[in-house]
Amino acid sequence: MTQGKYRAHKALREDRPDGSILLTSGWPLGPVVRCSTDWLEHWAAEAPDRIFVAERQGPGWREVTYAKALAQVKAIAASLAARGMGAETPILIISGNGVDHALLTLAAQYIGVPTVPVAEQYALIPGAHPVLERIAGMIAPRMVFADDAIRYGPALALPVFDGCEKVVSNGDIGTPFAELLAGEGDVSALNAKVGPDTVAKYLLTSGSTSHPKGVVTTQRMMCVNQAMLSVAFPFLSAKPPVLLDWLPWNHVFGGSHNFNLVLSNGGTLYIDNGKPTPALAAHTIENLRMVSPTIAFNVPVGFAVLRDAMKEDEALKRQYFQNLDMLFYAGASLPQDVWADLEAMAHEVRGEMPLFNSSWGLTETAPAALLQYEFTDQSGIIGVPLPEVTVKLVPADDDNRFEVRVKGDTITPGYLNDPEKTAEAFDDEGYFITGDAMRFVDPADIAKGMKFDGRIAEEFKLNTGTWVRAAGLRLEVLGKLKGLAQDVVLTGADRAEVGVMIVPTEALRAGATDHDGALAVTQAAEIAARLKPGPNEGSAHAIRRAQVLRDPPSMAEGEITAKGNLNFRKLLMTRAALLDRLYDDADPATIKV
Repeated sequence: MTQGKYRAHKALREDRPDGSILLTSGWPLGPVVRCSTDWLEHWAAEAPDRIFVAERQGPGWREVTYAKALAQVKAIAASLAARGMGAETPILIISGNGVDHALLTLAAQYIGVPTVPVAEQYALIPGAHPVLERIAGMIAPRMVFADDAIRYGPALALPVFDGCEKVVSNGDIGTPFAELLAGEGDVSALNAKVGPDTVAKYLLTSGSTSHPKGVVTTQRMMCVNQAMLSVAFPFLSAKPPVLLDWLPWNHVFGGSHNFNLVLSNGGTLYIDNGKPTPALAAHTIENLRMVSPTIAFNVPVGFAVLRDAMKEDEALKRQYFQNLDMLFYAGASLPQDVWADLEAMAHEVRGEMPLFNSSWGLTETAPAALLQYEFTDQSGIIGVPLPEVTVKLVPADDDNRFEVRVKGDTITPGYLNDPEKTAEAFDDEGYFITGDAMRFVDPADIAKGMKFDGRIAEEFKLNTGTWVRAAGLRLEVLGKLKGLAQDVVLTGADRAEVGVMIVPTEALRAGATDHDGALAVTQAAEIAARLKPGPNEGSAHAIRRAQVLRDPPSMAEGEITAKGNLNFRKLLMTRAALLDRLYDDADPATIKV
């Protein structure tokens, strides 16, 4: 590896009398800026003509330099100030990533107006409008922004937005975005009042175990998190990062981690209008032919899609790998075969593998709290604490499994207008209770880092008192039902047996008979055979019954989150009658295993 370009792990451990373990970083934290727009001011002076952010426009890109971005941010901020907007008048952003979205966000942060970016699905899918209305009721925005009046018109027409200024980039609804860009006036005094405790944005949790909550995200949280990353990644200061990134800005990783990584280091962010789906992957491939990134952030399925494309395209492979300092996966563990293929391609193009890593964090942790920043050849490692983060490991149910709690300047002060949830989120020492479980990669060497080991909140007990580790078992079941199940929900809390509700593929639906919300399928015997427990599997691992759901998970009902994940708890609540039927051996749709 290049000397000085990457850093080695440095972790410290304290074993406490109560059995818990405290982990901290051995690296000191560097300087922290006052607020996010200090970065913009700095780079507008240091590199005024460098491209800051760009989005696709016809055959090329709409590009905005740092100098132009600062001028437009100040103009928009003046327009917001003229409207009397401030800390108590948040802006709801209902469309996806875009240049105008970026400029409005920074303008709001320039004078201390919170923004609330939400998943665009809530606005684009009529069935999800009740979720959008619930969010708007919680936020009480003064302004709502969308980039296109036609696509987002039905959402903007919802009664919850009556009396709220509607701003659009394109179209004839409400206020044209161009009007904000025409703002005039000196807003430097307002900017001077923005400090570490100023709320930058409210980010919504995914709602995987409850309704989405508004996470208070301060300037301190975002700015300290970037200072931490600068310690872990020395290469950021040596070469301004270039990203081609699709990760959504309503999520903390795309909107805080990646966006601010570019801004704080004077880099360039090309907004990818593609996604790792069959319909949109071609856009990413097209964009990669024009942009050679220095950092590649993606989810495992995204890396798999790129891997497959590069196997067939030598020029694309060279374009992708030639300038990379780091590949970074998040959202799930990366299959080892994808890792191995990408490593082989990197060696073929450049003779070495860039840093390939992952991290761990939550919306409430800004997000990065643990990070794998030294080289490894294993997928699934999430590393060691970043500087100034204290990780408390509380023993779980065996010698090398811990519940994770965290403390530090990147941790949220709480949830918007929800003191009860805020109080529940912290233990008596002030550590944020994450609900996640982890293990040491090597208990004898903490510098090798931690591995994620499931969500404790998703685990449940059978009526025998036996714990079911749902996260790991769910992945096993999905593997067994490959081709038949889009997703599964494990059942069995306070019951004698573990069961599974199956969200079917079209192949499984074929020939099925409807039984009032559940399907009797022709492949029932095959499902039973695939799920049949092994001779040594105990009750916590043995699936004894299955049910195929007729209706897909509903975003409107909160059964599916904005990230596309199932909200297991909500689905079991909304389909309580089906759950009862699953444990009725006489029900024609119940598959006995």
